[in-house]
Amino acid sequence: MKISNSFDISASALTAQRLRMDVVSSNIANAETTRAKIENGEAVPYRRKEVVLSTNKPAFADALNSAMNGNNGVNGVKAVAIQEDKEPFKLVFNPTHPDADKNGYVKMPNVDTLKEMVDMISASRSYEANVTALNASKAMITKALQIGK
Repeated sequence: MKISNSFDISASALTAQRLRMDVVSSNIANAETTRAKIENGEAVPYRRKEVVLSTNKPAFADALNSAMNGNNGVNGVKAVAIQEDKEPFKLVFNPTHPDADKNGYVKMPNVDTLKEMVDMISASRSYEANVTALNASKAMITKALQIGK
């Protein structure tokens, strides 16, 4: 196992958590956007987005070469997709809104700011944990190098 494997794993996790925080920020910023895009000539509200994460599995040939060279095939994590949440839009009664239908209801985005804040805290804590792991690996390598002095 290479010394830098822990750095590679932590770096992939930091990148993934940063993407999660960016997507959550976008969701919060668009929590009141009633005209995100036009479909069939009609304005459609913003749809909440979420990041799909997966282990970073190497191709079979790469895993075989890695095993033959004595490496353990370090994986890490990667973002597979950013998908839209399929929950229905919220209907809010506001007959004075420009996007209100004939009954006075406005389709609002399916973004729950409380849920988004929980996701943001989760991503932030995961990011902090990976920074701590990265610093611990760095400290261990530094101590190991000092033994040889």
